[in-house]
Amino acid sequence: MTAHAAEPAPVISPMPERNPKALRAAIAQYASQFLPDFDEHWKWAVADTYDISTVPAFMALWWGEYAIARDPKLDAHMADLRHRAAESTDIAEAKALLEEASHIQYEARRLEPGH
Repeated sequence: MTAHAAEPAPVISPMPERNPKALRAAIAQYASQFLPDFDEHWKWAVADTYDISTVPAFMALWWGEYAIARDPKLDAHMADLRHRAAESTDIAEAKALLEEASHIQYEARRLEPGH
C-alpha cells in the first residue's frame, strides 16, 4: 500500500493595507478577474464625482470581494451557495443558503490587513 501525498493547501494571499491603492494592487496581483470592475466602480463612484464620502462603502464592498476571491475554496463555496439558492424551489432553503453567504461576506469584510 502506498501513501498518497496530501495536496498542499493553496497559499492564500494576505489582506493588504486597508486603503484603495493597496487593495487595487492586491486585486491586480491575486484576483485580476475583478480589476476591470474595481476600476470602473472606482471611476463612477469616486473619481468622476470627486466625492470621497463614498470611499468607505466602496472599500467595504471590494474588501469583502477580495477576501473571498483570494481563497479558492471559499470562493467556490460562495458560488455553490448562490447557485443552490438560485436553483432551490424551497423558499426556506434558499433563504438559509443566502443567509449563510451573507454571513460569510460580513465576516470577510471584518478581516484585518495581514490576515
